[in-house]
Amino acid sequence: YETIMINCNPETVSTDYDTADRLYFEPLTLEDVLEVIHLERQAGTLVGVIVQLGGQTPLGLAQALKDAGVPILGTSPEAIHLAEERGAFGKVLAAAGLPAPEHGTASSFSQAQAIAKEVGYPVLVRPSYVLGGRGMEIVYDDAMLADYLVRSTEINAKHPVLVDHFLDNAIEIDVDAIYDGEELFLAGVMEHIEEAGIHSGDSACVLPPMTLIADEIDRIRESTLAIAKGVGVLGLLNVQYALLDGVLYVLEANPRASRTVPFVSKATAVPVAKAAARVMVGQTIAGLRAEGILPAHGDGGTLPVGAAVAVKEAVLPFGRFHGVDTLLGPEMRSTGEVMGIDDSFGVAFAKSQEAAFSGGLPTTGTAFVSLADRDKAAAIEPLRCLAEFGFRLLATAGTAQALERNGVRAEILRKQHEGRGPAGEPTTVDVIMAGQIDLIVNTPYGVGPRVDGYEIRTAAVMKGVPSITTVQGLAAAVQGIESLRSVEPTVR
Repeated sequence: YETIMINCNPETVSTDYDTADRLYFEPLTLEDVLEVIHLERQAGTLVGVIVQLGGQTPLGLAQALKDAGVPILGTSPEAIHLAEERGAFGKVLAAAGLPAPEHGTASSFSQAQAIAKEVGYPVLVRPSYVLGGRGMEIVYDDAMLADYLVRSTEINAKHPVLVDHFLDNAIEIDVDAIYDGEELFLAGVMEHIEEAGIHSGDSACVLPPMTLIADEIDRIRESTLAIAKGVGVLGLLNVQYALLDGVLYVLEANPRASRTVPFVSKATAVPVAKAAARVMVGQTIAGLRAEGILPAHGDGGTLPVGAAVAVKEAVLPFGRFHGVDTLLGPEMRSTGEVMGIDDSFGVAFAKSQEAAFSGGLPTTGTAFVSLADRDKAAAIEPLRCLAEFGFRLLATAGTAQALERNGVRAEILRKQHEGRGPAGEPTTVDVIMAGQIDLIVNTPYGVGPRVDGYEIRTAAVMKGVPSITTVQGLAAAVQGIESLRSVEPTVR
């Protein structure tokens, strides 16, 4: 096959000169794409167009291209609609007996309030039809819901708001798979390090998954196969799950390549995009195994390849935008990705942090800690480890008391809004700005701006101090620090 790529972003293909025979830098609009197709048809027979390898934009063109007489390779536009439209996808899940978080659609505050009451707080709210999680927030009560609706969106019958029950403290799982109509190849099962609710593009993740047992991976495989069959996928499928109290919930499915496909390919040494493209033109997974493009046995992303662990970390642009809150949430902020690979999770995670943040994780020094009430119990043991590593712990009053009650010593720092003390005692921000802090752990309540937390996180960016905003991230960082203290990392 001769391959022709249309891409409106030169940067994404500037290094991949061997990806296509011809490359058009054109806007991904129906008119421009049809012009290129018209021209190319004069040069030879058009077998078809692949829309699964360009994110959300080409999926939106699929139906119109088909209506214009252009053959779509792989998953049909009708099947794409089944995965994309919430009501239709709900029916696919119901037919397969797969649970999803309870949800509703509201066109007024009173409707949103009623849905939130019915499904239970916290809820994830978002405008319908958004890309990159834009405008999404997690809200914990009626006051936050009212504030969100005033601040974030024009809400009416034409522009409803989606309200989902948010699975607090769930493990989020990202799955990339290829389906040929008969057989499923599980390319990657990634366990997110951050809590569910942080956009998958911003969340660090690990492959193979670190805490999932064989039975849970089997359930993920069965659920992914049921979704692929129910939707009618031919080629790539990305599914996001949340595991809470033994129940595997389906959060969403994308009938296309996700942003994790390059990471999965590098981590497992399987050319996922190439294999998927072959499936879209009619080859089978069995045939690709025989040809050596896919592993002869098993999957790519559930088996440790040479016993290696790969960690993907997001690169965030906050250093360039002073004053922007660094708190991660459902709206995607990252501008790039890095990966760390090694024989153990700790070293792989430490490598990913060094690649993402200048200086990486500190192995000694002073850590400042400020925790939301709901996070205090879970953070005690990781913080005890930091103290045992020799870190000096500074904390706000409530966090310090919780640590002291559990035998972990911490010195109290004044909150920013309290101002300096009568004898000139510094506030949290004073100490950060004076360059006296090497690591910050700040887990806030909810996703809306919280004045003290915002001030702390902004100061952290200005001084280039590693800042952790989730308990899961803290636990991973402690493993990374422990590894760095005992092992000299080498090239893997």
